[in-house]
Formats: sequence, C-alpha cells, structure tokens
Amino acid sequence: MAVTWPDRPWTLPLRVELAFGADVTGPESDWVWTDVSRDVLSQQITISRGRSSESSQASPTTVSMDLDNRTGAYTPDNAMSAHYPNVVVGTPCRVSVQAGESSLQLDGTPAATASTPDDPSLDIMGDIDIRVEATVDWYAAGDHILIGKWDAVTNQRSWKINLIGGVVQLWFSPTGVASFFAGAALPALPRRAAIRATLDADNGAGGWTARFYWAPSLDGPWQQFGGDLTVAGTTSIFASTAPLLIAPTSTTVVPNVLPVPGRYHRAEVRSGIDGAVVAAPDFLQLESGTTAFTDTAGRPWSVNGSAQITNWQQRFVGNVSEWAPTWPYGDLSHGDEPGESRVAITASGILRRLGQPSKALDSTLRRRIPSDPNLIAYWPMEEGQAARSQAFSPLDGVQPLTLTGVDWASNSNLGGSSPLPALKSSARLAASVPNTSRQGWQVEFVYYLPALPAAQAEIIRVVLAGSTMRTVAVLASTAGIRIEVRDAEGGVIRFFVNTNASSVAAFAGVWNRLTIYTVNAGAGTTHVVARWRDVTTNIYYYAYTSPPAAMGRISSITGTWGAATDRMALGHLAVFDVPAPTPNPTGAPGSNIFDGADDGFAGETAGKRLVRLCKEEGVPLRMLGLASGTARMGAQRPGKLLDLLAECAEADGGILGEQLDSSGLEYRPMGTLYNQTPAVFDAGRSEIANPFSPVLDDQGIRNSSQVSREGGSSAMAVDEASIASSGLYDEQVTLNVWGDNQLPDIAGWRVHLGTWPGMRYPSLTSDLTVAPQVINQWLGLGIGDRVQVINLPPQHPADAVDVLAQGYSEKFTPTSWSLTLNCSPAGPWTVGVLEDPELSRADTDGSELAVAASTTDTTLSIATMVGRVWVTDPAEFPFDVRLGGEVVTVHSISGATSPQEFHVTRAVNGIAKGHAAGTDVRLAIPTIVAL
Repeated sequence: MAVTWPDRPWTLPLRVELAFGADVTGPESDWVWTDVSRDVLSQQITISRGRSSESSQASPTTVSMDLDNRTGAYTPDNAMSAHYPNVVVGTPCRVSVQAGESSLQLDGTPAATASTPDDPSLDIMGDIDIRVEATVDWYAAGDHILIGKWDAVTNQRSWKINLIGGVVQLWFSPTGVASFFAGAALPALPRRAAIRATLDADNGAGGWTARFYWAPSLDGPWQQFGGDLTVAGTTSIFASTAPLLIAPTSTTVVPNVLPVPGRYHRAEVRSGIDGAVVAAPDFLQLESGTTAFTDTAGRPWSVNGSAQITNWQQRFVGNVSEWAPTWPYGDLSHGDEPGESRVAITASGILRRLGQPSKALDSTLRRRIPSDPNLIAYWPMEEGQAARSQAFSPLDGVQPLTLTGVDWASNSNLGGSSPLPALKSSARLAASVPNTSRQGWQVEFVYYLPALPAAQAEIIRVVLAGSTMRTVAVLASTAGIRIEVRDAEGGVIRFFVNTNASSVAAFAGVWNRLTIYTVNAGAGTTHVVARWRDVTTNIYYYAYTSPPAAMGRISSITGTWGAATDRMALGHLAVFDVPAPTPNPTGAPGSNIFDGADDGFAGETAGKRLVRLCKEEGVPLRMLGLASGTARMGAQRPGKLLDLLAECAEADGGILGEQLDSSGLEYRPMGTLYNQTPAVFDAGRSEIANPFSPVLDDQGIRNSSQVSREGGSSAMAVDEASIASSGLYDEQVTLNVWGDNQLPDIAGWRVHLGTWPGMRYPSLTSDLTVAPQVINQWLGLGIGDRVQVINLPPQHPADAVDVLAQGYSEKFTPTSWSLTLNCSPAGPWTVGVLEDPELSRADTDGSELAVAASTTDTTLSIATMVGRVWVTDPAEFPFDVRLGGEVVTVHSISGATSPQEFHVTRAVNGIAKGHAAGTDVRLAIPTIVAL
C-alpha cells in the first residue's frame, strides 16, 4: 500500500499522525489520531533513538519534518485552522511504517480481544499445553491475562494464563467455580518471546504437575523455568461454555484483571502435553485489517473492540516540541504552490520534557506523608538555616508550628529527609492541630537523640480533647522509657516504664521513628502506645498503658526541652485521626505511611525505585526484566526526577531509554544484557551496507576504575597488562549503591568492559530496500540487543562482528529505508552459567605451546606454567581453545602432567597457520563472572 504525497509519489508506505487536543496526561487509548501523511513535504525523515555509546545516557528520541501549510491548518493560534486551538506544543505525534509481519495489536482495554466460540474440541478436561508468542510487557505491574477460556461471572472457568509482576501463572478450575493455580518467576525474556504452560492432570504419582517454558518463538527451542510444580491429588479441567480469548478480562477481583497490551503473533492450545492442536491462531501472514479468519485447527476467530490485525509498525511515539511556520518572502498573499507555505515540526520523546528545567523532588518523607488520607496535620521542619521560629505545613488550613531554641537545618544524616533542626540546651515546640470529629489518633515523627538523659526528660507531649485523658507524654532516661497519661488537673491516670535494657538502649544513638497512638480496647478503656523504630534496621520496641478513658482527639502537640536533650534532631511531625485497626496494643498503628520513606528507601533495588518514582510522577515505564533482580541502592535524596532515574540506571548498569511504540520510558536491567541470542546478519548477502568501518582506538578504554559510594567508601580495580601496553586510562565515579561491599565488583566490571580487546564497530548500517529479507529482524531489534555479522570479507579478522545496539538512526525517503546502529562490543557480556557445558568452564591461569606447530598438526603439545593442568575427563570434551588467533576444537587431552597432548581439529574459525613455541593458549570462550 503506497501513500500518495502532494507533489511526489512516496512508494514507501509511511504514516505520520498527530493527536490534536489529546489529554497527554490520560491514557493513550483515548487519543484520537489525525493522519497528516499527505501533507509531509520532507524528502527525508530521520528518527534518532537511544544513546551514542555504552557509557552515555540516552538522548530524547527525535524526528523532524515539514508539513504543507497552504491552508494554515498547522499554524499555531490560527483561528481558521481546522485544528484550532489545538496546534500546541505537546501534541502527540507518531510515525509508522507498513512492513514485515502482521500481528494482533491490543491496547489493553477490556473489549479488545480475539475470540473463538466454545467447541467440543476445546473442552479439554485432562492434560493441556498452552503456548503464546507475543511482544508485550512481560514484567508489568498488576495482574493481566494473556489467554484463557475463563468466565468468572457465570462460573464457567476452565483455564487461563496470567502475568502478575514478572510471574506467570496457570490457573484452572475442576468445577467451573473453585480454582487452583501454579506460578513461576519469569527469567530475563527478550521483548518478543513465547511462553508455554502445561498441566499434567495425573502425573502417575497421585498428583498433578504444572510446568512453564519459554522460547524465542513458538518454534522453540523450549527452556523450562521454575522447575516442576507438583501438588498431591490428581485433578481435571472443567469443560466450560466460555469462548477462548486473547486476551480476556476478569471483573470478579478488585482491581479488574485486564488483558496484556501489546502485539500477539501466534498461539496454540493442545489437548495433551505435545498433543493434538485444537486452536492455532497465527496472525503473522494475515492481511492488515482482517477482522475474521479460520485457523489451521478449524477454529473461527473474530477480532473485537479496538483490537486490530495489522502490519503497521510504530517507529516513533512522542510529542511535538516545536512548530515553526514559514511563508513566501515578499507578497504574503501568494504561497499556493506546494512547499511555499510550510511548518517545520520537531517531535521528541518523553526524555526531552523530563530533561527541561524543573524543581527538585522533595525528600521521600516530605513527598509521601501527605498522601495518607487520614493525615490532618503535618510539619516537615525542613526549613533552611536562616529560619527563625516557625515551621510551615504543606496542608491547607494547618498553621505553622512554633519552634525556638534550635539550630535549623543542622542535621542531614537521615536518608529520607532534607536537613532537620537540632535542639539547643533550651528549646520549645508548640503546634495546633485542626479539629476533627473522629475519635482515635496517631502522632509520628523522626528523631535522633545522641544519648539518653540520666534523669527522666520529656521527648514529646500530646494534648487531647474529648476524653478524661488530657495529655500523653513520652519521657526517656537511662532507667527506662516512660509513657504517662494525665488528667485535666495534671494528675497521672496511668503510666508504664519500659526498663528492658535492649529497648532502652535502642531509644538513642540512631535515627528512630516515634509513634504514639491509641487502640480502642473496648469497655471504655484505651490502650495508649508509644513505639520507637530504628529506621535502618526496622527493629522496634514499645511501651503502653491502658487508662479507663475514651481515645479522644488531639488539639495540640508541645515539647519542652533542656540540656539533657541538647542536639536532639527531629522532624516530619505528623498527626492522623485514625486509631489502630485492631484491639491488640502490640499491633500495627493505623497509618504506616512512614515505612520505607523514613530512610529514603535505602536498600531498595534500582528497578523498584524506577517503578515507584515513575508511578509517583505519572510517567509511564516499561521494565524489560525483573525489578527485584537489579542492584540495591542507597537513600533517595532530593533531586530532579530525571537525575534520580539516571542514578538508578548508573547504579545497576542498565539502559534507561524510551519506549518505541508508546510515550513513556523503558528500562533494561543490566542482567538482561548477558548471554543473549544474537540477531544474525549476513554481510555476504548485502544485509549490512557500506560504510562498514571498524576502528582500533582508545575510545572507551578504562584500565583503572575507582568507584565510590555516596557517603561511603571506595574501591579500585586495575588492569596492569592494559596499562603496560596502552598507558593509563583511569576514571573515578560515585554511585548511589547500598553498601561498600558492592564497590569492588562494580570497579572490576567497569575495567572488564573498558579493556575488552579488538576493534570497535561504532556503527552498522542496513539498507532495507536492498535487503528486505531482514526487515522482521530489524523491527524486532531493541536497544541493548545483541547483533552479529557473519560472512565478512577475507581481509577481516576471522571472528564474527559481535555488538550490542546502543541506539540507532532510522532514515526514510520516498523510496528507501535504512537503519544505522550505534554499537558497543557484545563480547564482555557473555558470562558464566553454572553447569553450562561451555559457559561454566574455568580458563587456564597460564598455558602455551611447548613445541611449534605446523598448519596441519592435529596433536599439540601444551605446557601449563601457572596453576592446574588441563582437564582429561572424557565427559568434559569437546571444547574450543584459541592460539595465535586460530580457534581449534579439543577432542581429548593426554597426560596428567605438563606438557600435555591436545588432540584437535584445526582452523574451526577459518584461520589456518603455523604457531611458534611459546604461543599463548586460552579458552576460546573464557568464563566471565557476571556482576
């Protein structure tokens, strides 16, 4: 299908769309797109994505073009425009090309499905085998359904496959009502992958067994993950009347279980494990726009709602960042020729908006505490050093508290806070709390008391109304932690002193949270509890007393301090009108909003922090791996959002970029870069275009790396051999990681990346109009994916070119389409795998040819100079070694002492040459320990 342009034919089917008037804060499924392809005047459209090198941060994706504006439709503020007043900065823009395979595209809305009606062949009651090949967010938060024959509303449940936060689950029901499931955590999957689940309803041992597999496609090879999941008792599957759907919705849970948005390529349902295929929707070869078809198993399928079968491939989704109209010079009444009146537009990915000047995000406590629905008063107390006697509240209607006798912003040691005030030898606090009609309350704040007073000293006092209790106070000394309740005359109604040595010691010397709260004990009695919790270890202690009084309401909070509490720091004083949820005085309080935020979420993984920050700020994020498997981080300090996100990527070593098919961010954890199956391109078939220009240079060399932890220690790694041959190339980086023990491994890995030998291939280009057979491969290629080039010219080194894609530039003209990758070496990302026959083999500490070898010798004499001799166990063969650039396959080794005889096949990499005695001998693929 070709697009006809205003003044020239574009034979390449390219589509450019703008969503005028879209609510960019709302879901993309609500945007209404206008096709503006006919107005595109540009002779070339270039999309730039990703990063230029392994060490750089990704730049915003950009695309620029000119639009024919003879009608004024694209002039901002033009009231006569058909799009007035919506020609504005931020207008969504997307660019698509019609090429490659078709797929079923789902937007995640409940009605968007492909379905086939119930049929006797689908009523599988015993063993079942379900397979789905898709390009989806495999690790999306929430609960989603891939495929199923499952209607929970009418109790017609048979089976379904769910994805929930990186876990795949096979659900089934023997009765249509009661249901069971088995699940397993997903391994690191490529964007496009196939998932398979099997149920052995009677495993022959009196139980049932579920198994999970993955493969690059439905064609396999299948790799099991999660092990056998076996449950006692045989089972069966209910023969429901529900249709088979890709992908159904369940409305019987809250929140609803929704379909997985994305592209679905193929699926199979088999009766029996590896049994007969009873449903086989294959969307790859269907024509765009197909709404009904019959699969090879005879099942009729329909496409429903906003779902569509299409081979339009989105290559850019972003927002217009610039409109620049121009008119003919001179007589402005003219300009009716194509190109004389035009608007140049530039559209960019979400990184451009996030990279604009913006205020830093507040501390984690300051950001999180106001989100509690039961909060009635809050004072962060993060004022600057020039503050006088007041601390403001971010809540409407809450007056500032008065605080005198402090050094403001003098303690910055709490990870979840900006600097807080510290008491002097005489200090006072007074805070009025807005009235509430609810009985029951909670007061919470963070504090650091350097040492316990010798005699009882006041820490905080709560003033109440609506109860015979009028004040609740917490006092501390080396003798114990006291909670006391007094009446209107100041008489003590009840008190308790915790004298446990561990409890008392834990009250001082660390950052704690002090929580004072009520518990309705019934029969006119209230438990009043004080609990102090170490914000680092999360260990807590408590004291409580039980006066015969109503819970009451807080009217104010006071503090009066003397020399005994000198230098005590405190802040984030919060008041909630909620009691504890259960009558147990040792249970949790009514609010836990401080949890995690108090120490800045220290110890949180980089992936989980990325997910949390993006959720808090309303930024869509796709995680291409398990968030829990990423590096642990230190405290999140105040900073700009993009800086905090980049800090996560730097700590983990992964790639932060933008989604290809949606307006949002994408994060690829470092662990997903290891041991990838490459996309292979054949230079001999013109699948790689000129210029093909490798270079041996010093860009990227780092042979000495000093890595420091923010607020912590440092570690250094050095490659002496590289320094001796190339000179010193050193670096110093500071990362926000969790512990100092992470630093040596990080430094060593950075040197490993920075000293990888061989030529660099800064870029690889493919002309897709010359080599259309690789279009599907390129369309499936993402940032961080591995690419190999084979069948290189004879002048080239024998090994294949092996690179990772760091970014790319994609160019469209009326008759051509090409892609140029920005590359980095892929070799250092092949790492050891336990029990793998190739990747678990330890390399020699030092071996060489003991006797010179001719080009045809098949027995080599190898001497081991350092460490253990080579293995002779027949079970360990064959394996490959490298000497003088030649790779040989070793089939056996004779001799238990050095020198040993290697019996080999020569020149397996195409290099055949003689070698002198003393030539270094190493494993062709040495085992590298992953970070």
